[in-house]
Amino acid sequence: MRICIRVLLLLFISGSTWMIHADQVVRTERISGSAGDVLEDDPVGKLKVYVYELPSKYNKKILQKDPRCLNHMFAAEIFMHRFLLSSPVRTLNPEEADWFYTPIYTTCDLTPNGLPLPFKSPRMMRSAIQLISSNWPYWNRTEGADHFFVVPHDFGACFHYQEEKAIERGILPLLQHATLVQTFGQRNHVCLNEGSITIPPFAPPQKMQTHLIPQDTPRSIFVYFRGLFYDVNNDPEGGYYARGARAAVWENFKNNPLFDISTDHPTTYYEDMQRSVFCLCPLGWAPWSPRLVEAVVFGCIPVIIADDIVLPFADAIPWEEIGVFVAEEDVPKLDTILTSIPPEVILRKQRLLANPFMKRAMMFPQPAQPGDAFHQILNGLARKLPHQKSVYLKPGENILNWTAGPVGDLKPW
Repeated sequence: MRICIRVLLLLFISGSTWMIHADQVVRTERISGSAGDVLEDDPVGKLKVYVYELPSKYNKKILQKDPRCLNHMFAAEIFMHRFLLSSPVRTLNPEEADWFYTPIYTTCDLTPNGLPLPFKSPRMMRSAIQLISSNWPYWNRTEGADHFFVVPHDFGACFHYQEEKAIERGILPLLQHATLVQTFGQRNHVCLNEGSITIPPFAPPQKMQTHLIPQDTPRSIFVYFRGLFYDVNNDPEGGYYARGARAAVWENFKNNPLFDISTDHPTTYYEDMQRSVFCLCPLGWAPWSPRLVEAVVFGCIPVIIADDIVLPFADAIPWEEIGVFVAEEDVPKLDTILTSIPPEVILRKQRLLANPFMKRAMMFPQPAQPGDAFHQILNGLARKLPHQKSVYLKPGENILNWTAGPVGDLKPW
């Protein structure tokens, strides 16, 4: 066994910590070069957004019916709407707009357990697009190429929570030209269009703020994870959920003293993350989860186990420098991989994570703050400007097929 592994074990057995001292934790480091500049960009003055005024049945009335939608991981669609209404990038004159935004809450249809049902979402989205295309001329000019939609479902605008069925459905045909702002991101996947903006899931900022502990608290937990390893209700035979990666974590490391892993979700969950060096962020049914946000905000180095994942704001956040990527097939070697990382590399990752801009970029705070996730979305939209002349259609020209897609999607909403 390598010397560093023996040292780690001795440290933990003796009750010591991972040699992370207070003066090392509180120091921060800024990413040099273009990534740091992009992270701190101010989008104001670089774009103008027109917000369609839709009937309240598409947004406010849905939220009034179920206020739980404000707190689930898909709530970015609600808070992005609220942010834009008072943002300095908003214009009331659609003729001067660079982008058009349709405020529609497609994930706010929850089961008693709080899980979003996507089955009405395609019809709801089609209805909204039919409305804006009938009442304003702007959709028809480009068939949505200068429009963006927030679609934070598990598999974005494929509108299904099971990957096989999401792939079978594909992205809603009417959204093929639009820019999709979505939590789902995986390379070479039918549910991710080129040019989409991948965002973090919503995690409640106020709740996390109330669980902050002193920055000089030692990080005495080496590897931390709380969550499912098997989903016996939806994957009784095992192996399909998380493509077996979570099961491999449990089977290989449930008795390893360096790994604090369990299905329990203690009241000290947020505090425990702040006491941890590494936080596992494995895929579940989809490759993304709020753990990634929590890890960054709490300064715990994210261990990303999700092959081909496209991470939030990847052109601004230097994921390779702040995280650790482990291939799904390498999960059985996770202990060796993590204990082989030199302490100076760990310390630098922690200094980068301590940068307030890094944390802020993963959050949707109320009120908004410079550099937060709202502003990163606007930065992403601004960098796509100007629109190419080829997106503007000739009078009478149509490309999208309004009758394409599953028959059930064509029913009125």
